Amino acid sequence: MKDFLKYTLATVVGLILASIALFFISMLTLFGMASASESETQVEENSVMMLNLNGTLNERNQEMPLQFLLQRNELSSYGLDDILSSVRKAKENEKIKGIYLQCNMLACGHASLQEIRNALEDFKSSGKFVVAYADQYLQGMYYLASVADKVMLNPKGGVDWRGVASTRTFYKDLLEKVGVEMQVFKVGTYKSAVEPYMLNEMSDANREQVECYIGSIWDEMTAAVAQSRHLTVEQLQQAADRMMLFETAEENVKVGLADTLIYKSDVKKYLKQLVGIEEDDKLHVLDLQAMINVKKSVPRDKSGNIIAIYYAFGGIDDSSSSSFDEGIQSAKVVKDLRLLEEDEDVKAVVLRVNSPGGSAYGSEQIWYAVKQLKEKKPVIVSMGDYAASGGYYISCNADTIVAEPTTLTGSIGIFGMFPNASKLMNDKIGLHTSTVKTNRFSDFGDISRPMNADEKAVMQQYINRGYDLFLTRCSEGRGIDKATMDGIAQGRVWTGAKALELGLVDVLGGIDKALEIAIDKAGVEAYTVMSYPEKSNFMDQLLKGNIGDLLIRSYLGRSSFGPLMEQIRFVEQLEGVDPIQARLPFELNIH
Repeated sequence: MKDFLKYTLATVVGLILASIALFFISMLTLFGMASASESETQVEENSVMMLNLNGTLNERNQEMPLQFLLQRNELSSYGLDDILSSVRKAKENEKIKGIYLQCNMLACGHASLQEIRNALEDFKSSGKFVVAYADQYLQGMYYLASVADKVMLNPKGGVDWRGVASTRTFYKDLLEKVGVEMQVFKVGTYKSAVEPYMLNEMSDANREQVECYIGSIWDEMTAAVAQSRHLTVEQLQQAADRMMLFETAEENVKVGLADTLIYKSDVKKYLKQLVGIEEDDKLHVLDLQAMINVKKSVPRDKSGNIIAIYYAFGGIDDSSSSSFDEGIQSAKVVKDLRLLEEDEDVKAVVLRVNSPGGSAYGSEQIWYAVKQLKEKKPVIVSMGDYAASGGYYISCNADTIVAEPTTLTGSIGIFGMFPNASKLMNDKIGLHTSTVKTNRFSDFGDISRPMNADEKAVMQQYINRGYDLFLTRCSEGRGIDKATMDGIAQGRVWTGAKALELGLVDVLGGIDKALEIAIDKAGVEAYTVMSYPEKSNFMDQLLKGNIGDLLIRSYLGRSSFGPLMEQIRFVEQLEGVDPIQARLPFELNIH
């Protein structure tokens, strides 16, 4: 028995020691891999930058420390900032001869695609080449690829060119079946975020605004593609109505959507010809990660002047408790903007907004922080895919607002929703409640009963007051009288192109245009552009992040469970959400 206990104890101790040793070996491996990923890239002569797009696009990409251990497929996450800076560095570096776009799939908004496309257009002005290849072009990827000097297509592939649609899901009947009624309060004829809980299809007003903004997006796409491909808009409309994806690859070439048919395995040979090397020579290809680590070819500025870019993206306070996505946490943004305000080295701030909105209260706090910052130094807003509702609220007081033509903005309106689950509780699952209260509104918000007339009246009054404040902020910030602003508002969504006509934005362009304006307003010749908030490095994430959570995030984000990740994010956004919202619909599916 003693020998059994002795050997058992020795085995347990051995397992513990082995686990500790394995842990430290794993950590050393992780640190080594992280260090390797951050080492400076040396660019060889006759190099080509490859932009292999297959995954999701964020404003800024935050790498998960353990993601490479759990990667199940080739889907990746990209930062728009990384792509734009890499294209710029490729333009400046004489050893890089061109860019090769490998177009698979990129989940992002139209404005982000437009910004990348504009960067590629600017790259071509250097005289370097841009070529694109896809087995099959999805529509957004084709819009991006159309800027290329040559659009290459697999002989058995096609181009998904068919126009733009927007689809919404409605929950009214489902909620009725489970015994839940959403009690809705809103201001704004076009404020459609609440419609899925009230109706079974789009209202006439909502259909009108959706037709307007998807039409505007399609007009921008067809105009850009027509110019690059030397086609007419009418020819592109005809191609869209033919559903070219189901035509032969040869027919896609015939109508002018593609230039040549080629198998993927032969693309490298073609690239070697473009850079002027022999078929047996090695082709030096730099992927996005390598380009991120290429040193900029401009000398480091020593003036001490800083032009700050502050990134605010995601829902406003909707997911402040989320383990998956920070979103815009108003308290943090206010604190960060205050620090930029107090930093004398910061001469101007570009506030990059990519947000569908969120908490009306949180939006007001950020608006005030922007107001205070603006009193000390220029504030230029650069709008991404969305800067609507709360996203517009936090933008409206800037010195200058810059938006892409396809940015979705406006949506100036607010709403509130309270569930009435009395039928679910009483009739479906047999739960009953009984309340004793001291005052008239002591049990306000009780989901076990419908709201009474007095409660509805005070709630609508509160929403009306919130809308009036939102209108006032926008009116004063944009210098448009309140009555005129009310006509533009009413919760209506506009594209950046239309918003320019209405006075909601000042200039069309991307973040580079906003930077240009900020530098001019700051009146400095020497400066350094710095991005805020600072990204967490590898060690920071390991020290402050739960390892199990990092494993789950990496696995879900990189595997076939990607759609599940989105559902978890959606549920987390709903948990603890501010009942008074200034935002676009939770689901705005444009495709």
